[in-house]
Amino acid sequence: MSKSFDMIVIGAGPGGYVAAIRGAQLGLSVGIVEREHLGGICLNWGCIPTKAMLRTSEVFHLMHRAKEFGLTAQGIGFDLEAVVKRSRGIAKQLNSGVGHLLKKNKVTVLMGEATIPAKGRVQVKTDTGVEDLSAPNIVIATGARARELPGLEADGDLVWTYKHALVPKRMPKKLLVIGSGAIGIEFASFYNTLGADTTVVEVMDRILPVEDAEISGFAKKQFEKQGMTIREKAMVKHLDRGKGKVTAHIEVAGKVTKEEFDTVISAVGIVGNTEGLGLEALGVKVDRTHVVTDPHCRTGIEGVYAIGDIAGAPWLAHKASHEGVMVAELIAGGHPHAVEPDSIAGCTYCQPQVASVGLTEAQAKEKGFDIKVGRFPFIGNGKAIALGEPEGLVKTVFDAKTGALLGAHMVGAEVTELIQGYVIGRQLETTEQDLMQTVFPHPTLSEMMHEAVLDAWGRAVHF
Repeated sequence: MSKSFDMIVIGAGPGGYVAAIRGAQLGLSVGIVEREHLGGICLNWGCIPTKAMLRTSEVFHLMHRAKEFGLTAQGIGFDLEAVVKRSRGIAKQLNSGVGHLLKKNKVTVLMGEATIPAKGRVQVKTDTGVEDLSAPNIVIATGARARELPGLEADGDLVWTYKHALVPKRMPKKLLVIGSGAIGIEFASFYNTLGADTTVVEVMDRILPVEDAEISGFAKKQFEKQGMTIREKAMVKHLDRGKGKVTAHIEVAGKVTKEEFDTVISAVGIVGNTEGLGLEALGVKVDRTHVVTDPHCRTGIEGVYAIGDIAGAPWLAHKASHEGVMVAELIAGGHPHAVEPDSIAGCTYCQPQVASVGLTEAQAKEKGFDIKVGRFPFIGNGKAIALGEPEGLVKTVFDAKTGALLGAHMVGAEVTELIQGYVIGRQLETTEQDLMQTVFPHPTLSEMMHEAVLDAWGRAVHF
C-alpha cells in the first residue's frame, strides 16, 4: 500500500532536510528519503568536520606563536587520532540533531535508495524491502560527490578524496594536493600547518580561481610564507603508485617532471548524484551531471524540483538551504523570491581565511560597469594588530554611477564571519552612502569594512 504525502524530499543534506522542515511548518505532509546519513555530505563529511579539524590546526599554529603573546608553551604536539575523533564526534552530534528536528516537525524519515518511476511516485529500497510513496511534489536534493579523473583515482591508501582526508590513517609527510578550490586549499592548509611538506597544483593561472585575482594573489603569498609550494598553470597527468609512495607526473608549460609524494589528495571538483533516480525516463534534463532548473528550482517537469549541489553552482550548503526554504514555500502556495547566486557568499576556511560576495573587479569591468574600488589592509586596524593578525585585506567594488555595492572580497582572520555584513548590504540594495554613514563599533575587525568603502571614494581615514 502506498504512503501519500504532499511533498517528498529525496536527500537529507542541508537543502533537503531544511526543505522538509519548512514544508512541515507550512502544514504540508512531508516524507524524506536518505540513503546514508541525515545531514548529508556537508554535515557528515564536509563543512562541519573539516571546520573542526581546521580549528585544531589554527590552535596548533597559535600555540607555536605563544611567545609573541607573552606566553610559554613547551612540548607542543598533536595526536592525529584524537583530532579525528573530535571531528567525527561533532559530526555525529549534529547528525543526531537533524534527526531530532525532523521528528519534532513530524517529517516521516525513510532510510534507503530512492527512484522516481513516474511523476508523483517514489520507490524506496530499504533494508526490509521496497516502499511505494506518492506525492504531487518531489524535491530532488541528492547532492554531489568528488570528481575522479582517469589516472588520478583515489584508493584510500596513497591517493585520497576528501572523505579519506577526514579520517586519515597516517599523517602525510610529503603531500600533493591536486586542485586549489575551497576543498583543496582547506586540506592543504590543515596538513601543512600540522607539518606536512605540502605542494598544491592548480591547472588554472591562479589558486582559488573563483576569487578576485588580487585576493588570490595575497592568499598565495601567505601560503608560501607558511612553507607551501604552489604551482599554477600546472597539471598532474598521471600517478605511478609504488610501495608507500606515489610518483606524480606534473606538466608545466609543456614540460613534464616527476616528483615523489607519500600522499595525494585529489580535489578536482564534484559530480552530481543523478544516477539511478530515473530522471532520464521522467524527462528531467541533466547537463554535465547537474539537473537543469529555472531560478525557482523547477525542472520543467510539473511537480519535480531540484535543489542544492545537484542543481548546479554555487555548490554551497547555505545556497542549498535557502533553495529548500524557497521550494517549500512555493509548493505551499507562497510567492518566494528566487535565490540570487551573485548575492551568496563564498567562504574558504584556510589560514588566512578567504570570503567574498558578488562580482570580482575583473567581472565588474567585463560587464561594462564604471567602477570604484576600495581597499583596506589589516595592518591599519587596531583590533587586527591586537589579535596578532596584521596580514589581510578587505576590498570593495562599487558601481561609480549608482553607488551600488557590486562585490566585496576579503582575506585574513575571521573574514568568513565579516562577509555577512556585505551580504546583507547587497540584499538591501545598500549604496556607498548608506555604508559610509553607518557607525561601526571600535575596536573591531568590522571597521575595515567601513574603511574599504570610504577608500573607494578617497575618504579612508586610517591608512
